[in-house]
Amino acid sequence: MIRRPFRQMPARVPPSQSARERVLANWRGIDLSSLEKDRNSRAKSSGSVLPTVLKDLGLERRLAERAILKVWHDLIDPDIIAHAHPTGLRKGTLFVAVDNSVWLDEIVRYRRREILERLQHSFGRDLIQRISFRIG
Repeated sequence: MIRRPFRQMPARVPPSQSARERVLANWRGIDLSSLEKDRNSRAKSSGSVLPTVLKDLGLERRLAERAILKVWHDLIDPDIIAHAHPTGLRKGTLFVAVDNSVWLDEIVRYRRREILERLQHSFGRDLIQRISFRIG
């Protein structure tokens, strides 16, 4: 019995493909162009992904905290700066550490409103809504 050598059939290629796609489909033996198009359609540009990544990393919040620290030294009375410093900002509340209870009482009773108004004037009422002073 005489056996003929196996002959591979050329892949069927839709006519709308480019020459490159036709050559690749013929070489592979199957047409993967629809899968490649699906894969390319799911890809996103870096410009569309970057804002989400920055938000997830919290860089905007960290930059705001850094700016508050710089402005803190320019806006606030040097006596207060010597005994209090901002430690964080969460959900509109600025947390400030004060080194002892005497200064905590002084700041909370007499200077809280002034400090809050100065910071809100510089950063806006949305970023800093209230201040929480703690010994630390």
